[in-house]
Amino acid sequence: MNPSPRAPIIDSSPALLAQGYGWLPGRWQRTDGPVVRARLMGHHAVALRGPQAVRFFYDERHVERRTALPGPVLSTLFGHGAVHTLDGQAHRVRKDMFLSQLTGPEAVAGLVDSVAAVWDETVGSWPGRPGVVLFDEASRILTSGVCRWAGVPLDDTAAVARDMVAMVDGFASPGPRHWRARRARAHSEAWLERLVEDIREGTAVAPAGSALDAIVRHRDPGGQVLDARTAAVELLNVIRPTVAVCWFVAFAGHALHHRPEVRERLREGDPAYDVAFAHELRRFYPFAPFLGGRAVTDLRWREEPIPAGTLVLLDLYGQNHDPGLWEEPYAFDPPRFLGRPPLRDELVPQGGGDRAAGHRCPGEDVTVALLAALAPRLARLDYDVPVQDLRIPLTRMPARVRSGFVMGAVRVPTSARDPQRAAP
Repeated sequence: MNPSPRAPIIDSSPALLAQGYGWLPGRWQRTDGPVVRARLMGHHAVALRGPQAVRFFYDERHVERRTALPGPVLSTLFGHGAVHTLDGQAHRVRKDMFLSQLTGPEAVAGLVDSVAAVWDETVGSWPGRPGVVLFDEASRILTSGVCRWAGVPLDDTAAVARDMVAMVDGFASPGPRHWRARRARAHSEAWLERLVEDIREGTAVAPAGSALDAIVRHRDPGGQVLDARTAAVELLNVIRPTVAVCWFVAFAGHALHHRPEVRERLREGDPAYDVAFAHELRRFYPFAPFLGGRAVTDLRWREEPIPAGTLVLLDLYGQNHDPGLWEEPYAFDPPRFLGRPPLRDELVPQGGGDRAAGHRCPGEDVTVALLAALAPRLARLDYDVPVQDLRIPLTRMPARVRSGFVMGAVRVPTSARDPQRAAP
């Protein structure tokens, strides 16, 4: 199969950097067919979206992820040798390790309870401060909570939180943010590599049953334990994504400020609404723009040829705002998910596909549960919102509230100190 004659000659990489999340949706608006064709970093690329496209993308007979992740992304976000770089049996065995720690009611509840406890301990220090930057505070709370749950000792929570944020903040951007992300990864991997070595040498202990213990003891298909650096990489792939929920916590502050009626609903203590809010937050606000893989053989998608080796993009942001899937996709409307949980391949802020067999994020349930626990706690606080820059530029990847969402004159009502008392 030869490349489509419609494959562009001009590379779209500069346009992607300039337009950010709007790049692929803009291309869809100018395309009549079922795919968008582009050239990225010198490679022919084909973009797909929609639930059927999600299933096509995650079928390992069609697309592989191992060869598609650029070196700069591995050196910042995921880490070299991470589960994201594997396919087939090697991927499934490594993925099972994460699933055992991050899925199931008990595992999710344990991590959420740990983070929520740190939140409840922390908010008491907010009154009297001239301003509280929600993004920064949430990053430290999440860092403390996930490390406490995972069995990872912390000497400097703020420093670790800064490194976790830097890795996420710099993966999709050239320049200073990217180099900060590289430094943060190198520093973090070295820290956790030393911890793994200490445990194996008997000078430190991993709590039995903890994520730290599971990763230190994990064996890949060949029966070998992970080398200390790869174990450190995978520990970061538990800690870093959990800390990245601070993006959504700041988005929650943004949503509650602009939609007081949503804040009032969250104060009522309705678990179903809390989960619906978490789903809508992840659908509406920008996080990952798209995912990439490589065609493993000559393919066809809705009669469109996709030659072997083509870069295949799954348009996450575009799908989450597709009017063919969502009524009024640019309206923030949590009730759209009341009584109607999102279908597996419909809502894809962190990717799609089968969580057990494919590359779907194993911590997705944790993300939803964390937001469903923290958003009502935020809603029950009383605070002022001083003048600040609340814009969320879609040209920045990953997008974030520019000010971090600053809260002034924070007051902690009794119901916020004891969330159980807030339930009607």
